[in-house]
Amino acid sequence: MSNLRTVEIKAFVPARDFELSKRFYQDLGFVMASDSDGIAYFHHGQTSFLLQDFYNEALASNFMMHLLVEDVDAWSAQVAASGIATKYDVKVTPTEQQPWRMRDFVVMDPSGVLWRIAQNTD
Repeated sequence: MSNLRTVEIKAFVPARDFELSKRFYQDLGFVMASDSDGIAYFHHGQTSFLLQDFYNEALASNFMMHLLVEDVDAWSAQVAASGIATKYDVKVTPTEQQPWRMRDFVVMDPSGVLWRIAQNTD
């Protein structure tokens, strides 16, 4: 079993407007490390995903990402300060305590992908 080590898993996030979505994710705080052939690689610290120049409404409206963070209040403040809700006309919800022992808030990206940004609360 020692030869079955894993290194990373990344989701391919759909984008209706690839250029707009790349700007959105940079404004959200992610670093775009590469952009080639319709795939942009984004990361923040040790977390990452691939943005793809592909859109299917049914897929995007059912696609959800979960970003676990150490300080959800700091992330919420950063998202508010970035102005992405107004700039991109996207939904950003207030932070709430969830029954699954996390505090989180939701950010909807310009393609309809839902992000839950959360912190464990024990």
